[in-house]
Amino acid sequence: MAVASMQPTQFDLVYDVLSFSLATMMATTIFLWTRVGSVAEKYKSALIISGLVTFIAAYHYIRIFNSWVEAYAWDNGALTATGIPFNDAYRYMDWLLTVPLLLIEIVLVMKLSPEETSRQGMSLGVSSALMIILGYPGELVLDESNLGMRWIYWAAAMIPFLYIVKTLLTGLAEATDSEEDPAIRGLVKRAQVWTVVSWCTYPFVYILPMFGVSGANAVVGIQLGYSISDIISKCGVGLCIYQITIAKSAALKNGGGSYGSA
Repeated sequence: MAVASMQPTQFDLVYDVLSFSLATMMATTIFLWTRVGSVAEKYKSALIISGLVTFIAAYHYIRIFNSWVEAYAWDNGALTATGIPFNDAYRYMDWLLTVPLLLIEIVLVMKLSPEETSRQGMSLGVSSALMIILGYPGELVLDESNLGMRWIYWAAAMIPFLYIVKTLLTGLAEATDSEEDPAIRGLVKRAQVWTVVSWCTYPFVYILPMFGVSGANAVVGIQLGYSISDIISKCGVGLCIYQITIAKSAALKNGGGSYGSA
């Protein structure tokens, strides 16, 4: 991504948000992985994958943060571009790995048969990867004279996006409603809704440049929007998965149980 002329306050804002996002990802990873021993064996995979999602994200936030710092330098109290492009492609490399895993961790804690778990995991994983691949070329388009191409890639990526949202809210509704324990059922629904709500912010952040937000304002808006969405969808949903695994482990210990993988 070409470096736009940046005000010191704008630079500091993105700097602080990227730093906060990195710390949040690292803290969530440590918490989730240290709690793996507290859940039943059948739910450990979901918790490990949840921690893997935030671990991968933490690594990429280190790279994004370093790239942001390298793109600018202070010269006699003034902020100037170094000429080194800010590499925002790290986000898409991160999403290509973490988004399928995020969906798989949700599927793993649902009341599905092993066959249905495998089918839904594959379907959602492939759809999410396709969504990321289709959206990435448009992310590179910030030239106001060529924003029509950004719309095209946005529309293409929205097709698998809408399929995933529909699957989470309605396609898996029967499995969610089949949970006997209302508390567990509520936790599963919360994980699904949090995922959808956080994901709905991504398409809006993507189209900021198409609504007159340009230059440094577009760069700052995109970085803030994506970072906040990442924290909710990765850390927030990861903690929801933790609550589900703890609740289901307790039910299993007390003589309860669920069909299939959860």
